[in-house]
Amino acid sequence: MIDLTTGYLGLTLKNPIIVGSSGLTDSAEKVKTLQENGAAAVVLKSIFEEEITLEYEKIVAEEAPKRYKDEFLDYLDYRIKDQNLNRYVDLIASAKKAVEIPVIASVNCSSKHEWTNFAYQMQEAGADALEVNLFVLPSNINKSPEDSEKFYFDVINGLKNKLKIPIALKISYYFTNLALMIQKLSESGIDGLVLFNRFYSPDIDTEKMEVTSTNVLSHPDELVIPLRWIAIMANRVKCDLVASTGIHDGKAVIKQLLAGAQAVQVVSTIYNNGPEKIQNMLKDLKKWMINHEFQTIDDFRGKLSQVNAGNPSVYERVQFMRYFSDRDKSSK
Repeated sequence: MIDLTTGYLGLTLKNPIIVGSSGLTDSAEKVKTLQENGAAAVVLKSIFEEEITLEYEKIVAEEAPKRYKDEFLDYLDYRIKDQNLNRYVDLIASAKKAVEIPVIASVNCSSKHEWTNFAYQMQEAGADALEVNLFVLPSNINKSPEDSEKFYFDVINGLKNKLKIPIALKISYYFTNLALMIQKLSESGIDGLVLFNRFYSPDIDTEKMEVTSTNVLSHPDELVIPLRWIAIMANRVKCDLVASTGIHDGKAVIKQLLAGAQAVQVVSTIYNNGPEKIQNMLKDLKKWMINHEFQTIDDFRGKLSQVNAGNPSVYERVQFMRYFSDRDKSSK
């Protein structure tokens, strides 16, 4: 018998495939469809602090000249936040009623102001856990790396004082010392780290002469970034590690588990292939486990992490050597 059960954030998952925060998880109906196709858990579409702030600024720009009073602006700020939060709380409650798998709330925040209070209401609505998506672009030349990194711990401390449910942090790889930061975050009291978040990347349209967005969906080649860091940090942290970005098929799932991931998050491949892609990925995972005589995921999880790899240095090599030298020879 093949057992795909795994643990994440203290929750028991029927398999290691989690559907990440996206438009795929913005309604109870969509979440139910994902469960029917094999998803072990879902991360609901994030509530974005930036969107709420922009909505407030837009209305203020339109209304303030007509009735500029501090009382009105305070009321407006409260009303917009309250409306957005109420919609999100309703999403959590409806999703919990629709499915039996864990429902993880998600906050995408850029400050440490009121998100602890928001998160508490998400917990009260029935969320099984909270995923906090944090990213500070290291573009402010007046801010030291220490100041930027302190923000993460301030947010964590605020949430830990308010919540009883597990907390996962979804981070980027933009840190001065990524390995040390991952280790320090894992010791902060959080329950999981998701490596890595996917963020807006600008591009330039040379014909229209304007800035546009690019790479909205991930590509299978991007698997290697979280793969390296999951493998390096597996067995060196005090929380669960989950891989995200570039996981498009069953083989990619297997690779991340071999590297040491507790589970994986998928989004782009579901957009490209539909929810039934989850079933195909699980079939590939089961078939591989049978062929290699593994009965449980714990039988092979982390088997090729840096700690267990026969040649640990391969995960820290940063320059090509043999590959390009061989190509140069063959071209002569």
